[in-house]
Amino acid sequence: MYSKKIIYLALVAIVGIAFSSCSMLGGDKNPSYSLSDLQGLWQENGTRHFVRFTTEQSDQAKYLYGREWDEAEDTYEEELQPKGNGWFKYLFETDGNLTEIHLMDNGGAEIPKIYVVSKLTSTDLEYYEKEYKSKKYYFTKVVTTK
Repeated sequence: MYSKKIIYLALVAIVGIAFSSCSMLGGDKNPSYSLSDLQGLWQENGTRHFVRFTTEQSDQAKYLYGREWDEAEDTYEEELQPKGNGWFKYLFETDGNLTEIHLMDNGGAEIPKIYVVSKLTSTDLEYYEKEYKSKKYYFTKVVTTK
């Protein structure tokens, strides 16, 4: 009677260990991403809202410049004033943390936003606001022929 319980408990323990080791090996909860995959022009979920992550070094160490605009509001990239509305500084860490500091024309205010990248490939980008995990953004990379 006790030997059946011991065998049963041993099997449960073995199965538990097997599942936990599989999740540690396979399901990487902290994937590593590439800055080169992030850089470029992205279009949000089929809308006319665009974000461009550039390679242009900002005035703040480690940060690069990016731009954001919405053509549905008759705003286009070439109309953005350098380092004004629509421009932001960004810092991308390979663990998926993305910090954006949005630059505002009114008084030179800089508004920080922190995002967590949940998917980044050469064609797809998904991230969410760190404070509001329910607010998610989905982008597709735009291939330009310039």
